[in-house]
Amino acid sequence: MADLEKQQLQQLQSSTASDNDDTPTHRTSNGTFDIKVEKAAAAEQDEKSKGLFVRKGAKGEKKTRAGKKKDAEVEGLKPVPLSALFRFATKFELAIGAIGLVCAVAAGAAQPLMTLIFGNLTTSFVNFTTIVVNGTPDQIASAATDFRHTAAQDALYLVVIGIGMYVVTHLYMLIWTYTGEMNSKRVRENYLAAVLRQDVAFFDNLGAGEVATRIQTDTHLIQQGTSEKIPLIVTFIAAFVTGFVLAYIRSWRLALALTSIVPCISITGTIMNRFISGLMQKSLKAVADGGSLAEEVISTIRTTKAFGTQRILSALYDTHVEKAHNADMKQAIAHGIGLSCFFFIIYSAYALAFYYGTTLALLGIGDVGVIVNVFLAILIGSFSLAMMAPEMQAVSHARGAAAKLFATIDRVPTIDSASTEGKKLDNVEGRISLQNVFFDYPSRPDVRILKDLTLHFQAGRTAALVGASGSGKSTIVALVERFYDPLQGSVQLDGHDLRELNVSWLRSQIGLVSQEPTLFATSVRHNVEHGLTGTPFENLSSEEKLALVKEACVKANADGFITKLPEGYDTNVGQAGLLLSGGQKQRIAIARAIVSNPKILLLDEATSALDTQSEGIVQNALDKASQGRTTITIAHRLSTIRDADQIYVMGDGQVLEHGTHNDLLSREDGPYARLVNAQKLRERQGGDDLEEDEDSEGQATKPSGPLMTDAEAAAAAEAEIPLKRTGTGRSVGSDIMEQRRQAGLLPEQQLEKDYDFIYLFKRMGMLNRDALRLYGFGTIFAICTGMVYPAFGIVYGITIQSFATYTGASLRTAGDRNALWFFIIAIAASIAIGFNNSFFGAAAAQLTSKLRSISFSSILRQDVTWFDEERHSTGALTANLSDNPQKISGLGGVTLGAIVQSVTTVIGGAIIGLCYGWKLALVGIACIPFVISAGYIRLRVVVLKDQKNKASHEESAQLACEVAGAIRTVASLTREKAACREYSQSLEIPLRNSNRNSIYSTGFYAVSQAMSFFAIALVFWYGSRLVADLEYSTEQFFICLMSVTFGAIQAGNVFTFVPDMSSAKGAAASIINLIDTEPEIDSDSTEGKTLTDVKGQITFHDVHFRYPTRSGVRVLRHLSIHVNPGETVAICGASGCGKSTTIQMIERFYDPLAGTVSLDGIPITALNVADYRKHIAIVSQEPTLYAGTIRFNILLGACKPAEEVTQEEIEDACRDANILDFIKSLPDGFETSVGNKGTSLSGGQKQRIAIARALIRNPKVLLLDEATSALDSQSERVVQEALDTAAQGRTTIAIAHRLSTIQNADRIYYLAEGKVAEVGTHDELLRLRGGYFELVQLQALSKRE
Repeated sequence: MADLEKQQLQQLQSSTASDNDDTPTHRTSNGTFDIKVEKAAAAEQDEKSKGLFVRKGAKGEKKTRAGKKKDAEVEGLKPVPLSALFRFATKFELAIGAIGLVCAVAAGAAQPLMTLIFGNLTTSFVNFTTIVVNGTPDQIASAATDFRHTAAQDALYLVVIGIGMYVVTHLYMLIWTYTGEMNSKRVRENYLAAVLRQDVAFFDNLGAGEVATRIQTDTHLIQQGTSEKIPLIVTFIAAFVTGFVLAYIRSWRLALALTSIVPCISITGTIMNRFISGLMQKSLKAVADGGSLAEEVISTIRTTKAFGTQRILSALYDTHVEKAHNADMKQAIAHGIGLSCFFFIIYSAYALAFYYGTTLALLGIGDVGVIVNVFLAILIGSFSLAMMAPEMQAVSHARGAAAKLFATIDRVPTIDSASTEGKKLDNVEGRISLQNVFFDYPSRPDVRILKDLTLHFQAGRTAALVGASGSGKSTIVALVERFYDPLQGSVQLDGHDLRELNVSWLRSQIGLVSQEPTLFATSVRHNVEHGLTGTPFENLSSEEKLALVKEACVKANADGFITKLPEGYDTNVGQAGLLLSGGQKQRIAIARAIVSNPKILLLDEATSALDTQSEGIVQNALDKASQGRTTITIAHRLSTIRDADQIYVMGDGQVLEHGTHNDLLSREDGPYARLVNAQKLRERQGGDDLEEDEDSEGQATKPSGPLMTDAEAAAAAEAEIPLKRTGTGRSVGSDIMEQRRQAGLLPEQQLEKDYDFIYLFKRMGMLNRDALRLYGFGTIFAICTGMVYPAFGIVYGITIQSFATYTGASLRTAGDRNALWFFIIAIAASIAIGFNNSFFGAAAAQLTSKLRSISFSSILRQDVTWFDEERHSTGALTANLSDNPQKISGLGGVTLGAIVQSVTTVIGGAIIGLCYGWKLALVGIACIPFVISAGYIRLRVVVLKDQKNKASHEESAQLACEVAGAIRTVASLTREKAACREYSQSLEIPLRNSNRNSIYSTGFYAVSQAMSFFAIALVFWYGSRLVADLEYSTEQFFICLMSVTFGAIQAGNVFTFVPDMSSAKGAAASIINLIDTEPEIDSDSTEGKTLTDVKGQITFHDVHFRYPTRSGVRVLRHLSIHVNPGETVAICGASGCGKSTTIQMIERFYDPLAGTVSLDGIPITALNVADYRKHIAIVSQEPTLYAGTIRFNILLGACKPAEEVTQEEIEDACRDANILDFIKSLPDGFETSVGNKGTSLSGGQKQRIAIARALIRNPKVLLLDEATSALDSQSERVVQEALDTAAQGRTTIAIAHRLSTIQNADRIYYLAEGKVAEVGTHDELLRLRGGYFELVQLQALSKRE
C-alpha cells in the first residue's frame, strides 16, 4: 500500500511525457491486492507543464473593447460537458470507444473477484493450520491432500483471471489511445482554423506565442482527458461497484463498518483539491505571463543584445518565475498534508477490519476468509474511488481546457473570413469610397483615429495617402481590407457596403503590400503562390502556377535576384524571411500581391524598406502593376507618388487637402507643398566644374516623369548584385568556411549531446544545491515510507496465524493487540508520507524555478548566429522554456521520492522474507524480473516514441505560431484554409508514429497488469505445497507473500514513472545543452578590455563575411571603411549590398571571417562585449518595443540603473526624438502601455520612442539603420534635425535609402557587391557620376512643370 501515495503525489506534481504522449496508464499494487493508479492527478500539474496561457479568447468578446475583460471572461467560462469533449469524434470512433468501455468494466471487476479467491485461499490456509494444531496425523495427512487440491485450483483461477485481464486491458488501452490521438488532432486543427477566422481586433491583445502554447498545452490536456483516462475511470467505477456488492454479499455487517472510510476519503480529497487547484491557477498565470514576455524578447533578440538589456529582462522574467515558485511551494505543503490524512484513513481501516472482524468471528458470524475478502473488496472499492479522483481531475482539466478552446472555436467574429455568406459581385470595377467614417481601435477605445472621414477612390486610378504618423493612413487600408469595421459610416466597393460582401471573396479581390512584409518559412515560389489562394488560379497545375509566379516576379523586378539564389525559386527564405534583405522581401511580397491580378492594389509604404535603386525598379513595376486597377498607395517618400491621379493629404483623422501633385504644389503654403520642401534634396552648392554642375542640376531638376523607364528598370533588375559568388577562383571567405566545415564548426553541424541519467542527476543536483537539505530529509522519510509495507507484512502474517491458533478470550486479546499494531503503523506511515511528499515537492518547486530562470538567461546569452538557426526559432524556444523545467521537476521531486521508496520496499521486503522463509522468499524474488521486465520493455518503447514525437510536434506548433503571428498577411491572402491544411499535414507524422508505437506500449502495459496475477498464483501454489508438507507455518507464508511478492510488484511500479523519466531525461539533456553552449560572442563574459575614454573612431580593414547559416552566400568582401571620431558617415547602396551587415558587424552581432573591425584602433574582438556595446546605440529599421510602459521602454536604453535616470534626462531624450509632445498628450503620459510589441502605436511613434531609447544612453557611436524610413516627411525632418543635433560630438553611421537624410554626411560610402565602390561627400560623389549619382537622380523630386 505504501506506494500508492507515491504514485498519487508524484503524478500530481509531474508533467507529462510528451506532447503526444499516448503512454498508457500505470498501476500500483497494494498489500494483498493490486490497485491501478494512473499517474495519479497527473493532469493537475500537467496544465502547468506547458506554461498554459490562461487568458483571452472568450465567447463574449465580439465587441470587447479593451483586452482587460478577456481574463475575466475566460476565467468565468464553465467547463464543457463530458460529451462535448467528443464533438469531433466519428461514429466509428464512438463505436469502438464503447467496446473499449465494456472491456474496461471487465478489467475493473477482475480486481475484486481476485479478493474472493484470495479469501478462499486464506480460509484454506487457516483451516489447515487449525487441523495441524489440533488434529491427529491421519487427519493432517488427508487435510494436506485436500488443501493442495483446493490451493492449486484457486491458483489456476488466478491465472485465468490474469489472462482475461491482459486481453481486456490491451483492448481498451489501444482503442482509447487511438481515439484520444485522433480527437486531439481534430481539436488542434479546429482551433487553428478558428483562430485564423477571427477578426484582426481579436489578435490585438493576443500574442502569437500564446496560440502556440494553447495549441500545444490545452490540446494536450484534452488528449489526456479523452484517451485512457475515460476507460480508467470506468475501470475504477466497475471495481468500486463490484467490490462493494461482493463485500455486502459476503458480510454486510463488516462491510457496513468499513464503508465509513469512504466519506472520510472523499472529504479529504475534496479539501485537498480545492487548495491545490487555487494555487495552481496562480502558478499557471505567472508561467503564462512569463511565456508572453519570453516570446517578445526572443523574437527581438537583436535589440536586446544591442542595448545590453539581458539582465533587466531576465530580472523581469524572474519576477514571473518567483510568483509561480511561491505558489508551487505552498502546493507542495498542501499535497503533503492532504496525502498524510488520506493514507492515515486507509491504513487505519486495517486496524478496524481486524478488530471488528475478530468480534464477528467470535460471534460465529464470519471467518477469517470472509474478513479478508470483505476488507480487501471494500479497500479496493474505496481505493478505486480515490484513484479515480486524479483521472477525474484530468477529465475536468480537459473540460476546462476545452471550454477555452471551444470558446474560440465557437466564437463567430463580426468579420468572419470563414463565412460563406455575403454577396460576391460578378463584375468588380474597383470604386472604393468611405462615407462619414468614425473609427478607433478596439484595443484603444479612447483614441479616435478617423473623424467623419469621407474619401472616394476612382476605379482603375491610383490614389495616394500622405500625412504625418498616426494620421490614419494605414487605418484606411485596414478598413478597405475589412480587418476592422467603422464605428459609424460605411466603406463601399462599387456602391456596396463591405459588410454586405463575402469577406473572403472581398480580400481575394485585393492585393496588399504592407510596410513590414511577412514571408513564411517556405520557398520563394510557395511564398508567391500564396497570392493565388482563394482565386480562380488556385487549382492550376504546378507548371501553370510556376509560370504565373515567374511572370509576377518579373513584374516586381524580383526575378533577377531569385534566379541567382542558391536554389532559385525553390530557395527557402527562412523564418519570417530573415535570410533576405528588406528590399528582396518586399519585392517577393509585391509579386505575391499581383500574382492573382487583383482589381484593387493596396500599397502601405510598399517601398519604404527599399533602397533607391530597388525602389526605382519596384516603383516602375508597381506603376505597371497598378495600370487598369484601383491602387491606394500610402507613402512617406513623396517621390514614389508624384504620378498618382489623386493625392489625399491626411491629418488628425481627416482630409486636409487633395488634388494632383502639381495642383497641390501650386498651393505654396499648403500641407503638401510643405511636405515636399521638407523632403527635397538640396541642390549642389558651388560650381567648380560649371559644365558638369549645370548638367547634373539639369538632371536633378528634370520635369516630372517616372522614376525609371521600363528599359532602365529591366536593365537595373538584370544587373542587380547576385547573392551568390560567380567567380571561379576561391575567395578568402570560401577558404575559411571550408576550414570551419572540416572542423565541424558550422551551425548545422552542431548537434545536441545526449547524456545518461547519472550525469544528468549530478548536474541537476549541482544546479539545485540549495535544496540538498530538502532532498536529504525527503529521502529519510521516503525510506521510512518504504519500510511501512514490510512492517505490515509481519503484522498481517501474525494476525492470520492468530485466527488459526487462538479461540475465545485469547483470540480477542490477540485481535486487539494486532489491531493496535496496525493503528501504530498507520500513524507512523501518515507522518512519513506527509513529510516525504512535502520535502520532495518543495525541492521540485525550487528546481523548476531555478531551471526556468537559468534557461531564459542562457537563451539571452547566446549570440545572434545561434538564433539564426531554424531549430532555435522563437516558437520552439518559448515552448521549451515553459515545458522542459516542468518535465524535469516531475522527476526531480516526488518521483525521486517514489523511486527511493520502491527500492526500500523491495530490498526491505526481500530481507524480511528471507529471514522468515527463504525457500518461498526465493521463489518470490525469482518472480521479480518478470514483474519488472514488462515495465522495462515498456520504458524502451516509450523513450523511443518520445524522442521521435518531440521534434515533430514542435514543428507543427512553430507552424501555428508563424501563421497566427502573421494574421494580417494570412487574412489578406485568404490563406486561412491553406494554412490549416499545412498544419493538418504536419500533424500526420506524429499521429502515425504514435499509433504504431501504442500497439506495443499498450501491449506491454497489459502484460505488466496481468503479470502480478501470475506471480501471486505461483507463490500461492508453491506456498500451499510448503505449508501442506509442514515445512512452513501460515504465519511464515503470509509474511513472505506480503513482503516479497508484493515487494516485487512494487518494483515494477517504479516504471509507472517511465513517461516522466523519459521526458525528463530529454528535457534535462536539452537544458544542459543550452546552459553548456558557449557563444562565440559572449555578452555576459567579463573578459576583454574595457575602455574609459572612447573617442568613437570606427575602422573596417579588409573585412570578409558570410552569414554562418548561409555559408554559400558572400556578403562582405575586402570591405574597408574608416570613420573618424565625431564624423557622420553614411552607407548606401542597393538591397543586399551589405549595408545592414556592416551595422551588425559594428554591434558585434557577428565576427568577420577575415579582416578586423576596430574602435579607436583596438580590434573590437579584444574588447569586453557588454562594455563595448554601452558606447553604441542603434536605431533599426523595424523598431522593437516590449509590452510595458513608454517609460520602461525608454529606460531599457539607459547604461546606468533605471532608478538613477532622472525624469529630466528622459524628457530631454524624448524632446530630441520629437516624441515628448505626443507622450504628454496621452492620458497616462509616460505610464501609457505600448501594447504587445508596441502594437498600440503607429510605426512613426514606435520609431521615435526607439530613437529616444538610443539617445538616453548618450552613446559615443550612433548607428542609424534606416532610422527614419518609417516616418512621414514632417516628422522625418524634425527627427533628422534632432539626429543631426544628437550626432554632434559623437560618431554617427547612418544607412538610408532616402538620400535626403544623408546628404549632409561628412562622408558617404556607396557599397556594391559587398565592398566600397565609391566614397566621398554628397557633392564629390555627384561629380563622379557613378552609382550614387544614379541614386540621386532616381530620388530627386521634380519641380513643378
